Amino acid sequence: MRLLLAILAVLGALLGGAAASAHDVRPAYLELREAPAGTIRIAWRQPVQEGRALLLTPELSNGWLARPPEREQVADQWRMRQWTVAAPSARLEGLTVRIAGLEATMTIVLVRVERADRRSFETILRPDRTSARIEFAAIRHGLQVPAYFRLGVEHILTGIDHLAFVLGLVLLVGINRRLVLAITAFTLAHSLTLGASALGLVHAPSATVEALIALSIVFVACELAKGEDRQSLTRAAPWLIAFTFGLLHGFGFAGALAAIGLPEHEIPLALLLFNLGVEAGQLAFVAAILLVWLVVRGLRAQLPAMSDDVMRRLAGYGLGSVAALWFVERTAAAFA
Repeated sequence: MRLLLAILAVLGALLGGAAASAHDVRPAYLELREAPAGTIRIAWRQPVQEGRALLLTPELSNGWLARPPEREQVADQWRMRQWTVAAPSARLEGLTVRIAGLEATMTIVLVRVERADRRSFETILRPDRTSARIEFAAIRHGLQVPAYFRLGVEHILTGIDHLAFVLGLVLLVGINRRLVLAITAFTLAHSLTLGASALGLVHAPSATVEALIALSIVFVACELAKGEDRQSLTRAAPWLIAFTFGLLHGFGFAGALAAIGLPEHEIPLALLLFNLGVEAGQLAFVAAILLVWLVVRGLRAQLPAMSDDVMRRLAGYGLGSVAALWFVERTAAAFA
C-alpha cells in the first residue's frame, strides 16, 4: 500500500505538470447542414482562451471556406463564423475536411455534416488526425457515429483538474466499499448539473466555476494533509463531499458542450452520449489506479521507514500545492 501511495503521489505531480493552468481542452466544432431551400449552411465555432482564439482554420477540398464568412460572432469563450453555399448536399459526398493548425494544439474538433434527409456524417479530428473524408451512411437512425460519447471520454481524460480531484478522492477514501459510494455520488451529482446546464436550465460563470473546481481539489488535499488521526465530516461521509463538489464539476463538464452546442434534432441523445463518455473515461481512470494497486499488491513491495499516513500527507501537499496555484491563476483571470 505504501508503494501504491508513492506511485499515486508521483501521478498527482505528473497531472499537475501536464498543464500548468489545467484548463479543460475546449473542443472546436464544424457543422455543415443542408437547409430545406437547397443551400448548405456552414458554422465554425472555436474556443477562445484568455481573450485569444486558437490558430485553427477549417478547410474543404472544394474551396468553399476559402472566402470570408458572411457572419462572425465573438463571445468570452468562443468565436463563431458562418457561411452559406448554394449547392445540393450531394456535392458534400467525398469532400475532405481539414483543420489547418490543429497539429500544433492540444484541442479536438467535432465535425458534423447533415443532409436534408437526415443522413449524417460525424467524426472527431485531433492533432494526430487533422483531416477526414465525408461519407454518408446509407440508412440513418439516430446519431450515425457516437461522436458525443468519444467527446465525453476525451474531455474527462484531458481534464487534468477533474482527474486530480478523483485521484485525491481515491487517496482519501482508500480502495474499499466507501470508494464505490463516493464515486457513485460524484457521478450522480455532476450528471445532474451537466444535464441542467447543457439544457439551459441553470447557468454558472465559467471562470468562477473553474476557480472553484481548483478550490475543491485544495479542500480534498487539505483533508489528506491532516492525516488519519484528524476525524472530519469528509472522512466520516466522503460520499457527501463527493456529491457536493460533483455538482460543481458538472458545470465544468458542461463547458465543453457549451463550446460546441448540441445537435438541434437530437439533444437528449447527444447529451446522454456525452455524459456516458464522461463516466466511461472517469471509470477508466479509477480502473488504472486500481490496476496499479493490484500490481503492487502482487509484488508485495514496501517502502521502508514511511507509514501510509505519511505518504497520504505527502500526496496531499503535492496535490494541494498544484491546485492552489490553479486557484490563484484562475481567480486572477476571472477578474482580469
